This record gives sequence, structure tokens and C-alpha cells, in this order.
Amino acid sequence: MSHERMQPLQRLPDAALRPLRGVLTDIDDTLTRDGKIEPAALAALQRLAREGLPVIAITGRPAGWSEPFAMAWPVAAIVAENGSVMLRRSGTQLLRDFTQDDATRAANLLRLQRCAAAVLAAVPHARLARDSAGRLTDIAIDHSEFDHLDEAEIDTVLAVMRSHGLKASVSSIHVNGWIGKHDKWTGARWAVERAFGLGFEPTEWLYVGDSTNDQLMFEHLPLSVAVANVRRFAAQLRVLPAYITPSERGQGFAEVVQRLLDAKARP
Repeated sequence: MSHERMQPLQRLPDAALRPLRGVLTDIDDTLTRDGKIEPAALAALQRLAREGLPVIAITGRPAGWSEPFAMAWPVAAIVAENGSVMLRRSGTQLLRDFTQDDATRAANLLRLQRCAAAVLAAVPHARLARDSAGRLTDIAIDHSEFDHLDEAEIDTVLAVMRSHGLKASVSSIHVNGWIGKHDKWTGARWAVERAFGLGFEPTEWLYVGDSTNDQLMFEHLPLSVAVANVRRFAAQLRVLPAYITPSERGQGFAEVVQRLLDAKARP
């Protein structure tokens, strides 16, 4: 496989796709548009399920927001809050797994609340994300979903979060801050091992994303694909995805799935 980045999806070789065990994917603006899953993406998830190729979605969205989708979508699990909590079905029940124990989460909550107050004081236009009530282990500031922050304001939010000892990243809609060593990459590995009892082998999984908080996945997984709307963040990406789809958002995700299933069907 070429070492060039952001190659057209069509150049992704069949030989790299055939051994894949499953798919890891972002949610916002990768599967969804305006917070709702696109029909093409849902159909693609259903096709993967029929073919026995599991999907784990990894998002900065809160656990509360993610729970109904973990139950309704044909996915093996959703890892929410940038790697801290995994949600998965067991019959009609929803299981929650955390990377931190109860005492750690309770202590962190106080620090997160103090940091959120400091962010709102430092950036007058900043607003907590509207999904904040469902957050268990992080905070999120809206920069593009319902409210708008410019680049300088986003940088200030990041600086305040980091000054409080938080890890921080920027998704396509929010600035997320949390306490702990977890992130999308560690969350992906943990989820595969926990959900399937498997050792995590990066060459067996493909990742699909769209923004700056997907960079660790682009960096660590040989098969990383961005949907076309990643171009919005191209100038801010330190690590580019290996491939890019022709289309944006859920339609782009569907193109990745079609490419994968075509490769597996060929002798």
C-alpha cells in the first residue's frame, strides 16, 4: 500500500480489505447529517451486519445521547465520550462498561465542572453543548452544532481546558475535554478486546472519520478513510487519513462499505 495520504477510495487495494474483521467509525458528520443518521449510512450498517462484519462506533458524544442508538442501530457497540464508556446490547438490556471506576469518575466530575465554569468565563460566546445533560465523564463546548465559535475562541477553549489538566480535542461540532489517559484510539482497542475477547490487531480493522479528533485513528490504523467533508479540517490536520471518499457524510460511509464488500466478494 502506498505511503501517500488522502488517496481516492478507489485506490484502496482489495488485498488490504479482504482480511478485515470489522469497521470502526466516527458518528457525527460521518454517519449523520444535522444529528440524524443518513439513510445510506443506516443501510450500509445493515449490510455489514448481514455479512457478519461488526461495527463499533467511537464518538465524543455523551453516553446518554448514544444509548438509544446503541440499542437501535445494527452495531456491536458505541464507545462514547472519547473512549471512556462503552454501550452495547445484551438481549433487550443495555450494558455500560467504563474505563474508570466510580470513585475516579466522581472526583473527576468536580474538576470538570470547575473547568466548564472557567471556559464560560474566558469565552463570553461559549455555550455548553446541548447534550451536556447526558455526559458522565467529560465536558463539551459547542462550536458548530447550534452555536458558533471562531478559531481564536476554539483555541482559547482548548487552552483553558488544558490549563485545568484536561485532555482536549475538537470534533466537527464540539470541543471536548476530559480527565484520563483514554482517547478514541485507546477506546477502540479496549472496546474490541472487551466486546469480542480478541487481541486488537490494527490491520484487521478499518476506521472511517471526518475531523481533527480522528487523527489518532488516522495515525494508528493502516486503513483509515475520511468522508469527503474532512476537507473542512484539512489545514488543521497533523495526520491525514490514508484515503478519502468521493461523497460527504453518510453517503461517503456507504461508499466505504460498498468498496469493502466488493473486495471481499472478489476471488
